[in-house]
Amino acid sequence: MEQNHTRRQFLRAAGIGAAASLAPASGTFGQTRTPATRSFTTRTRTTTARPIPRMQKRQFELGITSYSLRKFSLDDAIAMTKRLGLTNIALKSMHLPLNSSPEQITAVVDKVKKAGLNLYGCGVVYMKNADQVNQAFEYAKAAGMKTIIGAPVPELLGLVDRKVKEYDIQVAIHNHGPGDNVYPTPTSIIEKIKNLDRRIGLCMDIGHTVRIGEDPSKDAIQYASRLLDVHMKDVTSASAKGHGVEVGRGVIDIPGFIRTLIRTGYKGYVSFEYEKDSGDPLVGLAESVGYVKGVTAAIESPSFLRPTPARR
Repeated sequence: MEQNHTRRQFLRAAGIGAAASLAPASGTFGQTRTPATRSFTTRTRTTTARPIPRMQKRQFELGITSYSLRKFSLDDAIAMTKRLGLTNIALKSMHLPLNSSPEQITAVVDKVKKAGLNLYGCGVVYMKNADQVNQAFEYAKAAGMKTIIGAPVPELLGLVDRKVKEYDIQVAIHNHGPGDNVYPTPTSIIEKIKNLDRRIGLCMDIGHTVRIGEDPSKDAIQYASRLLDVHMKDVTSASAKGHGVEVGRGVIDIPGFIRTLIRTGYKGYVSFEYEKDSGDPLVGLAESVGYVKGVTAAIESPSFLRPTPARR
């Protein structure tokens, strides 16, 4: 039976875990190790530990939504992303306007690449008419993006389905929780896209999912085959009044959710969407990134799972 690790335990492991998660993982994802037993000596007796559980390795990568840095220029957003030790970014329109010319898009893409960042997507992109759908796909194609994180109105999903097949660009529909009458929950999205191309799926915002009373881990399991993107955040309460807070300080079971992503083999991006302190987000983002890296490293570490002998 697994133990529920407290925030304090994960923070204790974060010093090593965060550093470990910044470096490339050795071996390949999914690599297993033969369980082993080990003896250790206490002051009064020698005890043999239970077999060390097999390591589970994450297949997802961490990233950031540039919306987290919405009050800053593109140059500043790039610099802050690098300071956080993140290499994957999805741009919001304040950093690359949707009506940008091909030349303007190329210039931004070159700047992002020269900084060593992977521009994997854009969003959230709202699509309320056919022209906006066409614009979103042309924009993503010109930028070489693989994912549009979007919110197309349901009446346009047929057109989105055709565009996905034409452009081979996936669309991850974002749930916005209480107050969103179209896509409030992951379930509400699945109900509308279940018969469409499987490249149309979910961008699960775990904060909004919890704010509306749903369990993001349960939804991640149930909709694993359609989970294309994740927005990582934490909130103060599981209610409409809940608001953003540093990851690890709120009510969301972050270790449980990360463990779920690892177990289901999620291979997409987990991007921080930090909505607190928009004028000075770097400190809170750094704490959030460090916490998630530490938790992930701890979950992957067999030594962390090894039982500690009782002292007399």
